[in-house]
Amino acid sequence: MERIPDSAEITMFVCANCARPGKEPTVAGRSRSVVPDFNLPARAHQVIVPCTGRLQPEHVLKAFEAGSSIVSVVACQEDNCHYAEGSRRCSLRVNYIRSILREIGLGEGRLLLFYLPGSASEDLALAAGKAVHSSSSESLDAKMIGIRARMMEAFLAHPPNPLRHYSSLIQEDLPQEEPALGRSIRNE
Repeated sequence: MERIPDSAEITMFVCANCARPGKEPTVAGRSRSVVPDFNLPARAHQVIVPCTGRLQPEHVLKAFEAGSSIVSVVACQEDNCHYAEGSRRCSLRVNYIRSILREIGLGEGRLLLFYLPGSASEDLALAAGKAVHSSSSESLDAKMIGIRARMMEAFLAHPPNPLRHYSSLIQEDLPQEEPALGRSIRNE
C-alpha cells in the first residue's frame, strides 16, 4: 500500500476497476487502471487499490493518523465487482471503521463511501467476444460531480483533523536515524 502524504487533507481510496470502460485482457491478462478525475483540490491524495474489498481498517485509520480530515472510498457497484464480494466486504469494513471513529470521538462523518459502475460484466463480455454496450459518460460524469460535491460538503462541515497537529508534534520529537552501516562504508 502506498504511503499517505502528511500534507493530504482528503484521501481517496479508489478501486482500479470502477469508472472505466470495459477492456479486453492483454497478453499478460491485465489492463491498466484508469484513474477517475474527481477534480479535487491540490491537497487531496488518491490511492488506487486493486479492489476496495482488500482495503483494511489500518489503511483508512493510517490516513486519519497522517492528518486527513476526510477519507473516502470509491468502490464498484456490488453487482459489477471483479472480485464478486469486494464491494460488499468494503461496505462492512467501512461501517466497522465508522464505529471506531465514533468511539474515539473523531466522527463517523469523516469517512465516506461511494459507488461507481464497475467493469466486471463488460470485461467478461469482451473476453468472450461479445458486443458491449457502453454506459453513458454523461451519467458517470454526473456521479463523479456528485461525489466531489459530497466530499467537499463533508470537508467544510468538519473542523481540521485534530490528529494532524499531534502527528506533526510526534514527527518533531522522533530521533534522527543514524546512517546504515553499509552506507557509511561505501561513502568512505
